[in-house]
Amino acid sequence: MSFLQAEWRKLALANYQLDPALLKDFLPAKTELDLWNGTCYVSLVGFMFLNTKMLGVKIPFHVNFEEVNLRFYVKYKEEGIWKRGVVFIKEIVPKWALSLVANTVYREHYQTLPMRHQWQEKGNSLMVQYEWKLGKEWQNFTVYAQKEAVAIEGGSEAEFITEHYWGYTRITPQKTFEYQVTHPRWKHYPVTSSTIEVDFGKVYGDRFAMLTTQPPLSVMLAEGSLITVEGKKKL
Repeated sequence: MSFLQAEWRKLALANYQLDPALLKDFLPAKTELDLWNGTCYVSLVGFMFLNTKMLGVKIPFHVNFEEVNLRFYVKYKEEGIWKRGVVFIKEIVPKWALSLVANTVYREHYQTLPMRHQWQEKGNSLMVQYEWKLGKEWQNFTVYAQKEAVAIEGGSEAEFITEHYWGYTRITPQKTFEYQVTHPRWKHYPVTSSTIEVDFGKVYGDRFAMLTTQPPLSVMLAEGSLITVEGKKKL
């Protein structure tokens, strides 16, 4: 049985170029950075968890909720085959129990903050907004897109960002946890504009402060799907 089963829906992704040296302290043992066309990416990702089950059981008040995370991309070679995955710098959720389980079982870096979201359709347009409150300030990530989802092209930047099926967590300089995330290939909504009002320094630490004023290389909106998170193993 999967550790977690849920739907991930309306994934807003803002993708930034970052100096690889800034990620050295976060890189799990036995993995290396996964670059696209020589560029090191970090992504701000906001989305909804829907119909969430842990070990097949829906936990009251923890079924539907927002998440926002900052992540980067790695790869790990096993028996001559590259496995492409992500590493989370921080994951923000509105429920403390979620943070407790994820931080304890998977040794991830969850933080519990007030959160809210909006999805709106108007004519042929779609608006998706995720907000989270740090101190007295609401952080805001809003994407406007066309309403009809289309296939993600092979070999595209969007494929690189969305087609990672493993998670890796740095436990010690020598030890890494690996877990599999399963989902079908996603579609995306062509983005027309976006607003990102996030103090990256306050939310994620001083080494990421420059992202507050640095424009992203791209912004995407993926529809998402049913997903599973499988049990972890130690590398």
